[in-house]
Amino acid sequence: MPAPQTAYEAVLHAARDVTKLGCALDAEMLGSALLGSVYSVAEEQRADAVREFVGRFLVATKARHTPEAATVRAVFAALVPDADGAAEVGHDEQAPSWVTQLGRVRPTGCFAYGDVYGDQTSYVVTFAYPDGADGGPEHAVVAVVDHNIGITKDVFVSASAGALLSEIRALCEADELTWFRSEDPGRLRDEVGRHLEITGELTELPSDGSLATDYALAAARLARLPVLTTPPLDEPTGPTGADLARDFADSPEAAAEGLPAGNDQDADQASFAFCVSLILDHADSLPGADPLRWSPAVAGLFLLDWVHRRAVLDIDDAAMLPPVVKAWTAFAGRKRGLPAAAVAGTATAVEELIPEFVRLYRTGERRSPATAAVAQLIAEGIDPNDTSAIEAWLEANRDD
Repeated sequence: MPAPQTAYEAVLHAARDVTKLGCALDAEMLGSALLGSVYSVAEEQRADAVREFVGRFLVATKARHTPEAATVRAVFAALVPDADGAAEVGHDEQAPSWVTQLGRVRPTGCFAYGDVYGDQTSYVVTFAYPDGADGGPEHAVVAVVDHNIGITKDVFVSASAGALLSEIRALCEADELTWFRSEDPGRLRDEVGRHLEITGELTELPSDGSLATDYALAAARLARLPVLTTPPLDEPTGPTGADLARDFADSPEAAAEGLPAGNDQDADQASFAFCVSLILDHADSLPGADPLRWSPAVAGLFLLDWVHRRAVLDIDDAAMLPPVVKAWTAFAGRKRGLPAAAVAGTATAVEELIPEFVRLYRTGERRSPATAAVAQLIAEGIDPNDTSAIEAWLEANRDD
């Protein structure tokens, strides 16, 4: 048998058994998996790429009158109803009876769960078809939002909503470091959609999970939720960085680590203030910019990556930073009212991260070119803020 000649023929070949499927949900999951290859290979605007592909597919297959082609056309039109030509796709008499159920779902519940640190929130929406026999079972869409990188890092569809919810509830009840709640449908759609839009513009998708294969079906289901018509209420403004720095300097957590108090003027004060400023600057670089959202994951990002790329530490700063981070862990946990186990978990993680932080500081292997250049200037006694000195150094080191 000759190989398919076009992408559209390749899709029809891959879906040649679609009419043998038992329900609409199975067909929608197959269609979503087929469109996943389009989503994954797009270099930008992935949602647009999927929509444009479906529009072109519908045009290219319009004259194909086989039951398989008619069924795949109906599946794609249900998954991407805003694609060109999707509204004109009808239910062919040759297609299975379950075609009439494609996309005809209603949300039956909206939930959210996550970790007390605020690193990730997973959103769950359950859906049911009007005809469970032809449509399929009540199912769930799960979207995982990562607040450290600001994307929807995974989506997946479970064909067993009840079992999945029971498992999630049991896990959250057994773990004091997780929470579970009902969620407002509009807010859920807005949160997942905003972060999913950012994901769709990444040059590389997260490698783990079902993001590509389940994207089309998840997006179609989320579009069934109401649009958030009113913005969320503004939350009270938290303490500023300067206020936090002052509170931290005079805190019992800082004192327990032997750190300089806020009114100390000894030689360590400059390094202490610099290390605290780094924690605050790092928070500003993360989604949400909350310096009190401190967790094992955030501590790892800070100690093993950000600080090496963005800061130049002298030997005093490098010695000061570990106790500052340990004290900040306890301080932030108290301020946020985290369970003792959560604070202890971050403290343990920090202790385990410190040896690698020291190694990276010594090797400089994660310094950015700009940071490495500034470090070289300082090592040679050049003030990075002295333009004349830098120009003289460049002149002296210019190749003949």
